Amino acid sequence: MRLVISLLAAALCAGSAGADTGLEAEDLAAAATLRDQALRGSQAWAVVESLTTEVGPRLAGTPADARAVAWAEAKFKALGFDRVYLEPVTFPAWIRGHERAEVLAPFPQPLVVTALGGSVGTGAAPLEAEVVEFADLAALSAAPDGSLAGKIAYVSNRMVRFKDGRGYGPAVGARSNGAVEAAKKGAAAILIRSIGTSSDRFAHTGVMRYVADVPRIPAAALSNPDADLLSHMLGRGQPVRLRLDIAAETRGEYTSHNVIGEIRGRELPDEVVTIGGHLDSWDLGTGAIDDASGVGITMAAGALIGAMDRAPRRTVRVIAYANEEQGLYGGKAYAAARAAADEVGAHQLGAESDFGAGRVYALRAGVADAAWPVIEQIGEVLAPLGVEVERGVGSPGPDVGPIVALGAPWAQLAQDGTDYFDYHHTANDTLDKVDAKALDQQAAAYAVLAYLAAETTVDFGQLPVKPASP
Repeated sequence: MRLVISLLAAALCAGSAGADTGLEAEDLAAAATLRDQALRGSQAWAVVESLTTEVGPRLAGTPADARAVAWAEAKFKALGFDRVYLEPVTFPAWIRGHERAEVLAPFPQPLVVTALGGSVGTGAAPLEAEVVEFADLAALSAAPDGSLAGKIAYVSNRMVRFKDGRGYGPAVGARSNGAVEAAKKGAAAILIRSIGTSSDRFAHTGVMRYVADVPRIPAAALSNPDADLLSHMLGRGQPVRLRLDIAAETRGEYTSHNVIGEIRGRELPDEVVTIGGHLDSWDLGTGAIDDASGVGITMAAGALIGAMDRAPRRTVRVIAYANEEQGLYGGKAYAAARAAADEVGAHQLGAESDFGAGRVYALRAGVADAAWPVIEQIGEVLAPLGVEVERGVGSPGPDVGPIVALGAPWAQLAQDGTDYFDYHHTANDTLDKVDAKALDQQAAAYAVLAYLAAETTVDFGQLPVKPASP
């Protein structure tokens, strides 16, 4: 067996010959063993099943949020993490009530809608108004001031499907900013085509925002088939009148928690490598792909490292972030706490799983040039998983973003998200969409990344600090 391990280590070292990676042959062999162990069966699926079954939907600021925090704390302890603790995260608590829509004329029909997160309601009575269609947010923004007085704006732009999800960015502005633009034109409410790629009759929710000095109007998303239906009606050239009935409100502030589990480093415990996912979900489904999968993948990866005979040199910290969905509150609170404690520099590398349950296909990173050979060597251990190293592309995860803005380096294990936006933020985000073997592949990738990043003697450096947003 020793000869087999030595040969494996030599093969892994060959691709990085001459590069200073701060990793020994035995480290690479241990990482390969960790990878193969995960592929034979990690605990990732069992964690996802537990969270979606025992807690289910976890809308931030609700009693289910508190149950999720208690679940995560108990699960970290059950998985054998050395240290488990909570950090408070405070945010506005938005509550969904009922949501209904129907066409009144000229072709009466019910519509499938969902209120967007943060939206106000329609008040004591339903809102009835004529609908005006816009091809995209830019067209709405270009409408004359006052032209939508008393009407419902409808933005019909369609998201395009891509493996890496890049169709999301161009489409999501309608959800994020549509209510503000419509209100500037005098609209009484806004409807958008769901920001998603499915043809199922499920509406996709997601957070929207208001700004000061602009009236707050109700905002909702139509399922893609219902958006098509509404566009067909409008295309006949007759006025379309619609009734919208939404009960939703923000009820003060709520304090939840980031839940953190650590495998303490044997030599440099104050230097950390972080992996994680967000604990909250929207309330329509059970949040299986968004983001119980990310929580399960990274918890399982951390548990695999914790079960090794020898802990890595640095600490591996797994974070179940609070309230990502409504504004990255968990990631922002985590970064702010590290900045206040002057601990940003202790973060060697941060990565996050928040793109569903598809297999990992690429390793990307934002690190100092001197640390890039380490990334390449990690890539060599990941290659049997079908993972390629891609330099000069990628980005940190949403909850890792705030600490990266303060200068912390990052890595990305890019997942196949071809079907991610079919289920994202819908009632169809349920456990049956999750494949256990795909989760094992991802847990293997995260375990290798976290272990070798924590084991190397190379410093990953600090990135330029980004200026704060106005």
